[in-house]
Amino acid sequence: MKAYMQRMGRSLMLPVATLPVAALFMGIGYWIDPSGWGGNNILAAFLIKAGSTILDNLGLLFAVGLALGMSKDKDGSSALAGLVAFLTPMTLVSSASVALFTKVDVEQVNIAFGAINNKNVFIGILAGLVAAAMYNRFSKVKLPMALSFFSGKRAVPIVTAGVMTLISALLIFIWPPVYNTLVSFGELISGMGAVGAGLYGFFNRLLIPTGLHHALNNVFWFNLAGIDDIGKFWASEGTKGITGMYQAGFFPVMMFGLPAGALAIYQCARPEKKKQTASLMLAAAFASFFTGVTEPLEFSFMFVAWPLYVVHAALTGISMFVAALFHWTAGFNFSAGFIDFFLSLRVPIANKPYMLILLGLVMAVVYYVTFMFVIKKFNLMTPGREEGTGEETPDLATGNDKFSALADSIYAALGGASNVTSIDNCTTRLRLQVKDTKQVDQSKIKATGVPGLKVIDDQNIQVIVGTEVQFVADEMSKLHGSPVSQSAGTVVVTEEISKPEGPQTQDVYAVATGKVIPITEVGDEVFSQKMMGDGFAVIPESGEIFAPVAGKVTSVFPTKHAIGLVTDSGIEVLVHMGIDTVQLNGEPFTVFVKEGQQVGRGQMLAKVNLASLKASGKEADMIVVFTNPDKIDTFSVTTGQDGEVNEIIGTVTSK
Repeated sequence: MKAYMQRMGRSLMLPVATLPVAALFMGIGYWIDPSGWGGNNILAAFLIKAGSTILDNLGLLFAVGLALGMSKDKDGSSALAGLVAFLTPMTLVSSASVALFTKVDVEQVNIAFGAINNKNVFIGILAGLVAAAMYNRFSKVKLPMALSFFSGKRAVPIVTAGVMTLISALLIFIWPPVYNTLVSFGELISGMGAVGAGLYGFFNRLLIPTGLHHALNNVFWFNLAGIDDIGKFWASEGTKGITGMYQAGFFPVMMFGLPAGALAIYQCARPEKKKQTASLMLAAAFASFFTGVTEPLEFSFMFVAWPLYVVHAALTGISMFVAALFHWTAGFNFSAGFIDFFLSLRVPIANKPYMLILLGLVMAVVYYVTFMFVIKKFNLMTPGREEGTGEETPDLATGNDKFSALADSIYAALGGASNVTSIDNCTTRLRLQVKDTKQVDQSKIKATGVPGLKVIDDQNIQVIVGTEVQFVADEMSKLHGSPVSQSAGTVVVTEEISKPEGPQTQDVYAVATGKVIPITEVGDEVFSQKMMGDGFAVIPESGEIFAPVAGKVTSVFPTKHAIGLVTDSGIEVLVHMGIDTVQLNGEPFTVFVKEGQQVGRGQMLAKVNLASLKASGKEADMIVVFTNPDKIDTFSVTTGQDGEVNEIIGTVTSK
């Protein structure tokens, strides 16, 4: 569960990173035109709308970000599933839809359904997690031939929509009672004076992840229960020292407490991650102080260190209680940042607002000390505290090729395509899965200058790169699925060159490790009688299938049992995996290339489950056929030997 929550936290960093600039846009726009919210100034209107593009669609961003980040291979189709997952309840649980289902006017629909909108973070998180789970479960599913178009990744949004439809149906019945219960609870605590203000502050923060804090806000800030704290404050109505009590205590927290907490999070970060943590915390703290938008900061630790968030909610309640107890009041239209605090000073009903600054300084010390203690005492994984070596990020070579050069060196030391099975990364580390960590040349990886590496088990190894790890991971992913040449355990990028004119001779590599046989011995007359062309086959010892020549992928059969290539000189090559395996509908095959992709000789094309082939009664001959003999001048392959994927077994020359 801890690892799952940390993955959630990392996944949320993508949408969270967009929030500070959105908060600043809205805050500056409101500062320019605090009374008209852009109605009196076109620049203010433009900035406010620009910021609301992000903040008004926070739930949607979380759905897409979580779906992508929590998917097993970060494929774009998972993000599409996240979008579908979020839009489903937005449509089915909206006020208009509920009115249609219940055959009543929209005005008569429970107000709770008004909270189901693009801002709803709870629905966004739920949708993102469901979409990711559906992707991880169904992205490899294979349907019968008649439905094969909808197999694999195309099935994910469809299944996701079905699951979220069921969840939406449940929300229609569950959401209103929960919402109404919170409203009743808010009305109850409104009569408790300063204690009630403290309880409100605590539950206001605690309910933010669910989006249900709006239910409480409606009770205290607006006229749902006759309190109307915001409206009365700015109209300077009500009782001095009382009106504004459900707003005032937020100022010390948002302007002072949370920024101090951000400082504590930064200081608790590991040395090699301080720069990255500082950039996030500085932007988030400034947004909190200046505009009162706390989401960038709160969501950075809300899930990865949820006990700290509970502490934050409790401290907010304390600030609200103290401000209400001493009748220090101020108010906001937007949020409890410096802009609104400054503007509220001129409202006559504000009572001793400068005392909120004194309270804020006290809360800053309390937040800093408390955050430092809780983070270290319970070893909470706040931003920058993920496990690492503790060493500084190395200075990489400068220039556009520095990441590709580092990726190339690490990839080669890992054993290349024949050993690497999965590439992923977190904030500072490459998280790699290999067939056997014993095949990894650790000394070569360390020689690149990276801070270190960590062998987890026989199949998992981590390489600590630093804050620029994403760029190295991207380049390594290209190597894993782009033109590479494999020889004696080393992998190098194949350079693109202009096609030479005239005949060309190319080396031919074994398509798999095993015994090389002439095509005439293949147990299928179509191949053995050379009806499709000359070639050879390998009786494999393992299921890894590699490109026999360099070229471009021209086709990947829907049933995944065959891959077509064409060389630069125009020779067409068919790699056919097994005999009569088209009947298996792709079940034993995992393909790592796609149509239009350039591949190098010795690059892994696919994996075949040989046990599955045997259980299905199919022969496992891995057949290579040159299908346009009119383009071939000479072809020779040494048969009868035990071929290795990294050794040349013959040549082919074009006309």
